[in-house]
Amino acid sequence: MYFLLSQLSLMDLMYISSTVPKMVYNFLSGQKSISFLSCGVQSFFFVTMASSEGLLLATMAYDRFVAICHPLHYHIYMSKRMCVKVILGSWTLGSLNGLVHTVYALHLPYCRSRTISHFYCDIPAMLLLVCTDTWVYEYMIFFSAVLVLLLPFLGITLSYGRVIFAVFHMGSKEGRRKAFTTCSTHLTVVIFYYAPFAFTYLRPKNVRSPEEDKNMAVFYTILTPMLNPIIYCLRNKEVLGAMRRVCGMFSSRKK
Repeated sequence: MYFLLSQLSLMDLMYISSTVPKMVYNFLSGQKSISFLSCGVQSFFFVTMASSEGLLLATMAYDRFVAICHPLHYHIYMSKRMCVKVILGSWTLGSLNGLVHTVYALHLPYCRSRTISHFYCDIPAMLLLVCTDTWVYEYMIFFSAVLVLLLPFLGITLSYGRVIFAVFHMGSKEGRRKAFTTCSTHLTVVIFYYAPFAFTYLRPKNVRSPEEDKNMAVFYTILTPMLNPIIYCLRNKEVLGAMRRVCGMFSSRKK
C-alpha cells in the first residue's frame, strides 16, 4: 500500500507541476502567453498524469480488496513483482494516451483566434480554435475518457462493493473499524478525483460551457493533488504521532 501511495504522491506532484507554475507565473507577471511547443508539453504531461492516476486509483482499490477479502493470499496476488507490473502499466498506458492526444491535437489546423479560453492548454478548449470539423476527435476524447475514467471507476465500485460485503460479515468490531478507516480514506480521494473529471469530460458538448470547465478544472488541477497527501496523512497514526511530536517540540521551545 505504501509503495502505491508513493507513486500516487509522485503523480500528484508532477500533475500539479504541469499547470500551476505556468499559471502562477502568468498571473504574477501579467503575461498570458505560451509557446506552441510549451503548450504541447503541458498537454502531454497533464493528460499522462490524469490517465495514470485514474488507473493507479483502481489498482489501489484492488489492493484493499485483496487485503480485506483475501488476506492469506495477499502476498501472492499483490507481490512486489505484481506491484511493479501494475505501476509500470499505469505509467505506460497513461503516457500512450497523453502522447496520442497531444500529437493529434498539435497537428490540427488552427486558423481562428489563438486565445485559449482556459488557464492551461486543455485540449477540448483548444479544439474551439480549430477551423475544421472535429466531431470525430471529440468522440475519441469521450472514448478515451471512458477507458481511463469510467472503466477504472467501475472496477473501484466492484472492489469496494465486495469489501463492504466482507466487512459487514466480520465478527470483530476492531477489524470492521480498521477496514472502514482504510477504505474511507481511499474513497474520499476517489470522489475528489473522479467527480470533477466526469462532470467535465463525460458530459455532452452542448451542455458544457468554457466557464464551467475552467471552474471545475480548479478542483482537479489544484485542489485534488493538494488534498490527497493531507487526506492520507490525517488517517495515518504514525504521521499524526510525528505531527504531535513536532508540535510538542515547538511548543516547548516557546516556553
